[in-house]
Order: sequence, then structure tokens, then C-alpha cells
Amino acid sequence: MAQGFNRGKIEYVIFDMDGLLIDSERVYTDVTNELLAPYGKEMTWDIKAGLMGKPERDAALHLLSFFPDLPPSFTLDYYLRARRELQDARWPSVQPLPGALRLVQHLHKHGVPIALATGSQRRNFELKSSHLGALFGAFEGRVVCADDGLVRPGRGKPHPDIFLVAADRFLKRKVGEGEVGEGHVGEEEVVERAKGLVFEDAIPGVQAAKRAGMKVVWVPDANLLTIGGEAAPTIERPDLQLKSLEEFAPEEWGLPPYDT
Repeated sequence: MAQGFNRGKIEYVIFDMDGLLIDSERVYTDVTNELLAPYGKEMTWDIKAGLMGKPERDAALHLLSFFPDLPPSFTLDYYLRARRELQDARWPSVQPLPGALRLVQHLHKHGVPIALATGSQRRNFELKSSHLGALFGAFEGRVVCADDGLVRPGRGKPHPDIFLVAADRFLKRKVGEGEVGEGHVGEEEVVERAKGLVFEDAIPGVQAAKRAGMKVVWVPDANLLTIGGEAAPTIERPDLQLKSLEEFAPEEWGLPPYDT
């Protein structure tokens, strides 16, 4: 990228969590395939791609729809319960992904307002984050989880609500409600939304950020690209796609550059 490249002036930043800041998607994959293996089944990446960014039960229902011949005992509730038990034992050892700690701490150090907006349940967030104080402490409690009661049921990603709640409630930005382009979203709210930058790894998250009227950087898992995943349609494509958070150049967005 050419030095001095300018993508606009960003004033606040919102992060997704799973698969972006921490290597938790690997745990989801490994645990699910442990449960499916006795039945000769596997969650491949073309299946997993359709689950990413969805609320927990919606994602689980979508997964099980690919395996209609599982025994009657392998119900949705059984799967969620068994998966939770296996995951709970692994969350305390999950680690940050490359570039995550440096970026989050850098923004915090320079006083850039940051928040976290995750589809994880609060209990799972606590298990995933409690041992990573250097990373999650920088958010100073500015975290929205799926079950906090701040986002209406059925309004998870790709709806923009979780990002708007994070911006309004925790970053005190007057962003209003609803998708950009809807008649009740005022001009000042549109301008305020455009000052925000979202980091996402999942397509529904990219769509949610664009529908919120915010800028978005997409950092997809390489496996998602291998199967042809893309943030479509055109109007909802990310503003930037990176292989890793390590590639992000803050100064391109009007943010303080990294110390050399």
C-alpha cells in the first residue's frame, strides 16, 4: 500500500471477537467434529461458512440440517449441551490471533474509543477472555454480548443492531437505530456512523457493519476464501480485506500510526 494512503478519518472502532481477536473458531470446529465423528459425519468448511456470525441456536440448526440421518437422540439441545461441556474445558486456553493484542493496545494507548460486539453469550465471553486481561482489559467493560438484552431477539448479525448499540451505549455516539438508508435515520446519524470502523471475520458481520453505515475491515479465515466465500452483494463488500490484523495500517484511516 502506498505510504500516506488515506481511507478517511475514523473516530471510533468496534471489534468482533471470535475468529478475529482470538483463535476460538478452531475450538468450535474441533469440538463439533468430535461429536459428529462417531456417526461418520464432519463439519467441513463449506458448512461452517454458513454458520459464522449467526446466533448460537440458529447456527446449530443450520449445521444439523446437513445431517438429517443422525440418530433421534442427537437433538439440537443434546448437541448444544455436549458442545458446551467440551468447549468450556478449552476456552481458558484459547489465545489471541496475530496482530490482535498489538492493535487493541495501540488504540487504547492513544485514547481511540473502542468497543467489542460479539455474538457470544456473556458466560462464554467471560470464559474466553478472563485469562487474556492484556487484550480484553483495554475495552474497559465496553462489551456487548448476544444475550445482554441490548439487542432484540432475531436482530443479530447481519442486522446492524449490535454495532449501533455498541456505538451508542458504550462510545456515546449519536448513531440512532435502523439500517442506513431507512427514512428515519437522520443525516447527522449517517455522518456519525461513517466515523466508525468495524473489524470482522465473518460475512454476516461485514453485512451488519455496512448496513449500519460504518466502514469495515474483513479479516477472513483462509479456509473461507479457499471455498470461495465472499462478502456479497457488492453494496455490502468490505472497505478493506486483510489476511491478518498484522497487516492493518492505522494511519491509513486517520488513526495514530504504530510506534516505530
